[in-house]
Amino acid sequence: MITVCLLGAGNVATHLFKAFNNAEHVSVLQWFNRDLKKLSTYKNDVLITNNIDTLKHADVYVLAVSDDAIADFSSQLPFENRFVVHTSGSVNVYDMDKKNRRGVFYPLQTFSKDIPVTFKEVPICIEALDKSDLNILKHLAENLGCSWYKINTEQRQTLHLSAVFVNNFTNQLYRIAHEISDAKSINFDILKPLILETARKVQETSPYMAQTGPAKRNDKKTIKRHLKLLENEQHKAIYELLTQSIKNTHGR
Repeated sequence: MITVCLLGAGNVATHLFKAFNNAEHVSVLQWFNRDLKKLSTYKNDVLITNNIDTLKHADVYVLAVSDDAIADFSSQLPFENRFVVHTSGSVNVYDMDKKNRRGVFYPLQTFSKDIPVTFKEVPICIEALDKSDLNILKHLAENLGCSWYKINTEQRQTLHLSAVFVNNFTNQLYRIAHEISDAKSINFDILKPLILETARKVQETSPYMAQTGPAKRNDKKTIKRHLKLLENEQHKAIYELLTQSIKNTHGR
């Protein structure tokens, strides 16, 4: 049995608690957050606390807090030589206070608090400074049914950057498309099968091979027509930038 103390109450912490709580060989001993109201929903499922001095002894302490808070929070922990990990994609493992053993348990997924996530489909990127601690993280990921990858800080930061492109930036493009279609009273649902097919393609082939559209074909008439339809100057600039990027990639 792997014992866990969970620290923080944001999106990642909430989803991790649900996953840990459902795992047969993981026990969440305690859940800490400075604002107990954010944990009140779970008070019958786990011991909750807002007093950092009452943290129980666990195999691993999971800091699921904002990136900017990780270094300071780790320095406030009232113990030494215990295993503490953060869940960030971009924070260096060495940014945590060295009084404790350090590691990273980074679930590479987008999390919204009220939208369910099938954790067995979430890849976990793990890092630890000690081999025995790395084994704890391997077993923790396996108990969630997840695939795990030994990833160092530099690799993880690059993965996080890539994730911003495939998730955050892509979602912003969805939002722009929603705004454009909504302006002409077009139901955005009509575009959803295309969104799914685009994502499905890259499961089977490379993004380079999956590329289609007027920029790849160098269809100048269609590109000109699209730019004329765009009334928002920022949308026009994004269209031109991405069109040029595709042309550069495919030698147009």
